[in-house]
Parts: sequence; structure tokens; C-alpha cells
Amino acid sequence: MVDSPTQIRAGDRFAFGSNWREFIELVDEPRIATAVDSLVRALGTTDLSDRTFLDVGCGSGLFSLAAHRLGARVRSFDFDPESVAATVELRERFAPGSDWTITEGSILDERTTAGLGRFDIVYSWGVLHHTGDLWGALDAVSRMVGPGCLLYISIYNDQGIESRLWRRVKRRYNKSGPLMRRALVAASAAYLGRHVPLRRAVRLIRPGGRRPAARPRARGMSARHDLVDWVGGYPFEVAKPEQVFSFLRERGYELRHLKTCAGGLGCNEYVFENTAPHAPV
Repeated sequence: MVDSPTQIRAGDRFAFGSNWREFIELVDEPRIATAVDSLVRALGTTDLSDRTFLDVGCGSGLFSLAAHRLGARVRSFDFDPESVAATVELRERFAPGSDWTITEGSILDERTTAGLGRFDIVYSWGVLHHTGDLWGALDAVSRMVGPGCLLYISIYNDQGIESRLWRRVKRRYNKSGPLMRRALVAASAAYLGRHVPLRRAVRLIRPGGRRPAARPRARGMSARHDLVDWVGGYPFEVAKPEQVFSFLRERGYELRHLKTCAGGLGCNEYVFENTAPHAPV
């Protein structure tokens, strides 16, 4: 398997970890509280004590930290070494001395998944569609959830031709130099924010800008870093909700929570329960 830095240099993968390293400078207690609240609402509980939580593609580590705050025993991994470094830094800042485990690896690599066993909650928000093999990755995470336990994922909504056009933008971004990348981010901000006041859009795309990120977005995220992640996020795959339902129903899962993007741009969020018995891993 080709490593993440090699793919990034070749323009075949976005530098997700670099973006997350910048984002964690903004992480504070209000953002953590917002992230915790998003987990509580989706999972329907404020207490994860004595439950195991696997964060597949941990990114910044914010939601691993949120699960830790709820009492879970957390294990995190990511394909991008900079994401791993960001997550380690977040742990050292907010959960020093904890038993939260962080490693580097890919959900598509059996060397990563072998021997991990099954978890009470497997979480992978906005990750599987960036692996280059969405359905292979979804199958892999589905095999890591214990019987009666939960799979919490989000996957980009399939908008048809518009999704195909965004894929071209993302591909162009990763094959381009700094000037073209800035132009693509600016153009995308103008398109996505065409109903947003101009002064807010200008602050959003200004390099090093902090004002748009002063208050947490939903899930504790940052508008500027989410924009760069959206424009650059490649590989890029999408799925219709019915495709996800069918794929996981065949593997013994039942839907417990759904939050869609109303057919528009963005991620559909799902929590499934594993209702099928499993043979040993």
C-alpha cells in the first residue's frame, strides 16, 4: 500500500493531516463540549463508561477526545501521519496520562485491523469516502462492530452530476500549485456562500484568518478548515442513503439514527446497530 505522504506529493491525495494540525490550534473547551454534545445526540447516551470506542480515521482527534470525556476506552488510528500527530497533541493537551491509544494505519490494510477485535462503538465520520475504496472500507468497519453494538458513520451524499463536477475540482486542486489552490478555494467559497454576506466570505478564505473560526460550528468544527477540507478532499466517493442501507442490511445491521443533508451537498449521518451474531474475528 502506498503511504499517505507519497500520495500527497503525487497529487493523488489531499493533505488532510496538515489541515487538522492547523485546526487543533483552535480546539478549546467550548469546541470539545460541542463535539461531546453531537456524540450524545447521535448515540442517545451521556455515558460511555466501560464501553470501547474505535475512531477510524481520527483526523484531528476531537471526537476521540469527546468519547474519552464520555467515559469510553478509546482507540484511534489514521492513515495520515500528520493526523496521528495532531491527535497525539490533542491527547497530551486535554487527556494526559489517559489510556487512549493512538496508532497509524489504514482501514483498508489488514495489518492495521488484524487482531483489533470488535468494539462497542465504531466511529468513522467523513472518512470512508476518502479512502479510495468506499465500499471496501465500509465492509471493513462493519466487521469490527460487536453484536448488539453500534456503527456511527457519515458518507457524502450522491448529488449526481454535481458530485462528479466537485470530484473534478478536488482532483484539480491536488494536482495544482499554491496559487491555483487558493483560486479554487476562493471560487468554491463564492459558490457555496453565494447567499452569505460578502464580508463573511472574504474572512473565510483569507489565509490565516481566525475570525470565522472564533465560534464552533456544528460538531465543534471550523468553517475555514471545513472549506479547505471540502475543496481539497480527495479521493472522493459518494453514496445514496438507500445504497448504504442496503449494503449494511445485508450484513445484519439496522438503522438507529439518521441525519441527512436533505438531498444537498454534504454528509448523511447514520448510526446502525449490529443485530447479527458473528463468528470470531
